[in-house]
Amino acid sequence: MMKYLLFPIIALSFLIFTACSSDKDSMIVEGILYSNKKPVSIEISDGKIIRIKQTQKSSIGQQLIIAPGLIDIQINGYNGIDFSDPDLTAEDLEKIVKGLWEVGVTTILATVTTNDHEHLMSSFKALSNALADPKISMSVPGFHLEGPYISPVQGFRGAHPEKYIRLPDLQEFKQYQEAADNMIRLITVAPEFEGAIPLIRYCADNDIVVSLGHHNGTAEQITAAVDAGASLSTHLGNGCANMIHRHNNPIWPQLAEDRLSASIITDGFHLNREEVRTFYKVKGDELTILVSDAVDLAGLPPGEYTRWGGTVVLTPDVVKFPAENVLAGAASPISKCIGNMMQFTGCSLESAINMASRNPARLIGLDHVGEIQVGKRADLILFTMQDKEMDIRQTILNGDVVYQAE
Repeated sequence: MMKYLLFPIIALSFLIFTACSSDKDSMIVEGILYSNKKPVSIEISDGKIIRIKQTQKSSIGQQLIIAPGLIDIQINGYNGIDFSDPDLTAEDLEKIVKGLWEVGVTTILATVTTNDHEHLMSSFKALSNALADPKISMSVPGFHLEGPYISPVQGFRGAHPEKYIRLPDLQEFKQYQEAADNMIRLITVAPEFEGAIPLIRYCADNDIVVSLGHHNGTAEQITAAVDAGASLSTHLGNGCANMIHRHNNPIWPQLAEDRLSASIITDGFHLNREEVRTFYKVKGDELTILVSDAVDLAGLPPGEYTRWGGTVVLTPDVVKFPAENVLAGAASPISKCIGNMMQFTGCSLESAINMASRNPARLIGLDHVGEIQVGKRADLILFTMQDKEMDIRQTILNGDVVYQAE
């Protein structure tokens, strides 16, 4: 396993300056590039990276690590606000996004989960209306619909309410997409039910990524879904019953399918170390995607909260239904998953960051973010690593500093 130095934070440990010429702003960011651990100078103009140059080490001290802003394609809420709330406002969305900037997340797919038809219609209308601020909307390029077209079977449905789960309905989905102003970019479905394949095919033909999740599909049903256009497994290993057939279960065929990327939650609770290591060995650096699956309680103080018709317990790490001893969601942002991924698998910092930036960007067709390259949007994070824990010191979005640690 590679060892990473702690990059000390001192007053002049990195350089950022802004100069104005005519109508364009420019900025230079200096630090240690996450991919090769060499000092670099990144020049930004008009929100884009225009030059990347290797430099000599600062005589003042080690610089901060520079990486692309993190991208979370499955996050249900943050700071006490749920994306599925039909009363969500622009102020609510701003609170979530600004909170995520503080933990290094610059791009999300706001995830809306299983509910009744009118609730989902209202949720998507509220989300699309909340994207009034151009700066905030830069961080929310689309939405993720997780359900309601999933398995109603206990275990496979996870924390999704059974009474709202229903068969895939293409016409109904089109109504949701219209309410969302065509911003649903990812949908999670179960492939084993009537209507799933036509829905998958329609979405794939209309540049909507289809993920298989909360399902008990057979190998044949999974293959049919992939043939129709499905390209991802939603939080593989979760949304799965505790008791499954040792041979014929939905995990093996998804691992074996080379056309499926796999999103995984590496908060240290949703999957154990051996599962993460195995999934990574099969899917590798290109097809593994880290997601937080954080719920609205993430970012709040630990304690008991009333949610989903009962009492849940928020710890610093996870949310649980205490009576059923079932996980009700993650309490950690995706930046927490980076260090755990390195610890569990021995992968490099570069690989772990790519799983939470480059890979999700490529999956959902965000060509302008996810990598530090000339011509890409300047979404950057500057941070230290201590015991594989990320400490975000600064977040840059479209060439603007949107978060600065004290």
